[in-house]
Amino acid sequence: MLIKDLRTAKGMPQREFAAALGVDRTTIAKWETGAALPRADMLPKIAKLLGCTISDLFEERKEADA
Repeated sequence: MLIKDLRTAKGMPQREFAAALGVDRTTIAKWETGAALPRADMLPKIAKLLGCTISDLFEERKEADA
């Protein structure tokens, strides 16, 4: 998931992101490290907050050209 990339591009700290979603900051950290995944009902909220589609959350990281 690209949550961290999208969140940091918006300049939003984990604590602020967590508060907007009504979850603990450690939950965000787990999503971003892959230790846990957001519940399906959270995906629309996450996408709206990050200004993307749900599909965008699951795109693979784009590697820089070597």
